[in-house]
Amino acid sequence: MLTRRALLGSAPGLLLSKTKSKQPNIIWYMPDQWRGQALGSMGDENAKTPHLDKLAKDGLQFRNTVANTPVCCPARAILMTGQYCHVNGMTANDLRLNENSNTIAKALRGAGYRTGFIGKWHLDGGPRMPGFIPPGERRLGFDYWAANQCSHDHFKAQYFRDDPKPIEMGKFEAEGWTDLALEFLDQQKNSDQPYFLMVAPGPPHDPYGAPEEYMKRFDPEKIRVRANYEEVERGVTRKNLAAYYAACTAVDDQVGRLRKAVSQSRHAEDTALFFFSDHGDMLGSHGLRLKRKPFEESIRVPGIVHYPRFMKQGRVNENLFSHIDIPATTLGLCGVNVPAGFQGLDLSKTVQGKTSKTRKDAFFQIFGPYAGDGTAAGWRGVRTDRYMYARYIDKPWVLFDMETDPYQRKNLIGDAAAEAFVIPRLEARIAEYMKSSGDSWSHNWSAPVEDGGRLYKDRMYRSVSEYLGAQR
Repeated sequence: MLTRRALLGSAPGLLLSKTKSKQPNIIWYMPDQWRGQALGSMGDENAKTPHLDKLAKDGLQFRNTVANTPVCCPARAILMTGQYCHVNGMTANDLRLNENSNTIAKALRGAGYRTGFIGKWHLDGGPRMPGFIPPGERRLGFDYWAANQCSHDHFKAQYFRDDPKPIEMGKFEAEGWTDLALEFLDQQKNSDQPYFLMVAPGPPHDPYGAPEEYMKRFDPEKIRVRANYEEVERGVTRKNLAAYYAACTAVDDQVGRLRKAVSQSRHAEDTALFFFSDHGDMLGSHGLRLKRKPFEESIRVPGIVHYPRFMKQGRVNENLFSHIDIPATTLGLCGVNVPAGFQGLDLSKTVQGKTSKTRKDAFFQIFGPYAGDGTAAGWRGVRTDRYMYARYIDKPWVLFDMETDPYQRKNLIGDAAAEAFVIPRLEARIAEYMKSSGDSWSHNWSAPVEDGGRLYKDRMYRSVSEYLGAQR
């Protein structure tokens, strides 16, 4: 481990804020498109997630964990940089995140951690396949590497290490990525150097499916749909839902494998395991599909933290916890100063049980349309403990009272009492978030930027404006 003198010489902005006998190892396990409701511990009767339910029982479950920008690349960029997307530049899917970004991996590496990334990266821009990201600055601070850019071919996945020769996985990718995570843990078994490992499998992202042994466990006719589910033409079917839950169970088994390996290591007490996702999935709620929406099925993600040395078992926190807070909270647990550019809250004391406070509200941003999942235009929103409100640049869009209408079936836009007493307060809060974070409606775009694979089909773009300029 680096000495304090070494830290002073190599990374003066990333000094340890306090001394600990043992800095925790950190594992982020982040499957793609796992909505927060789809867990047994969240009351979903379809979900068969015994390992994750046990993880929640043994640790802390944030029941209201939300994605500030609920779509893949922007969400991942927030988690990497601790910054909202208009700041880190990732205002659309499939852009390249700036290599000079000050990421959580760089911060922890500067504090003496070994860093590792395994799984779907999706931060490099350009053509998704074959998916090689070379060693160096484009890996944003990760040293150990077993990853691809993005494919969503869950049964024929390939990955890369440090040369452009692809390695065929030869199995369902959730299992393959976890095999590699176990390899990383085995390399660390005799080391006292703390580590930060991020594991990012593709499932349960569509195309929905899992190995046959899991598919057999879910009868489409017995799936219990959510109260706001609508069966529409060319929409999400019960068969899709069954396949989604099968994939969740397949991933759950891999979490069980990973947790078993951690529990058998000599670092078990000092390993903090985070389980969350980049965004949810509408899965037919309100007749909609995929993400980018101000609905609970889109914005809410799992939020479980297990850190044996500093946590009591079986804790539940009903307050809001958002993506923007996860990097700062992780650094706080590690005793590492949060870089000045990070915009989230350090809620490490909440994780440790020293307080129950989180945040009073959360801010949401989508910057443009996507016909592929029915997103009409960019929007901004705010979620409080009671209300979810979102607006377009020129008009309010939706307002829901989450206390009386948890399935968001009654839009209160147009309600006289709401418009007189509720909306002005929420409008003011959105304006405050936009001002304090440096956001403006000028970051929005209206062209079909993401549809048809435009941003990654032929070349790499670093910004929407660069892409639009190239089309002129």
